[in-house]
Amino acid sequence: MKLVIDESRCKGCNLCVLVCPYTIFQEGTKPNRRGIVVPVLDRPERCTNCRLQALYGRTLCGVCQMICPDQAIHWKEEEPYEAHRVEVEY
Repeated sequence: MKLVIDESRCKGCNLCVLVCPYTIFQEGTKPNRRGIVVPVLDRPERCTNCRLQALYGRTLCGVCQMICPDQAIHWKEEEPYEAHRVEVEY
């Protein structure tokens, strides 16, 4: 699973930046085609949902998805054998 921000739905409120316990979101710096500055994913491999949701078969955190007023954050299935980075923190 990987985290995706739907730029067509996001209004740039940055609530996800404030609530993420893994600090994977950062405030955006440049506006999209609609003129909205959308948050960017900084090291999304730190997200436990992205790393472990398939293993446990359930949502582990999901705070960013719950707080988003525009439902612009969701998880997307990765392609089989798609290369991705996993970070282990101690």
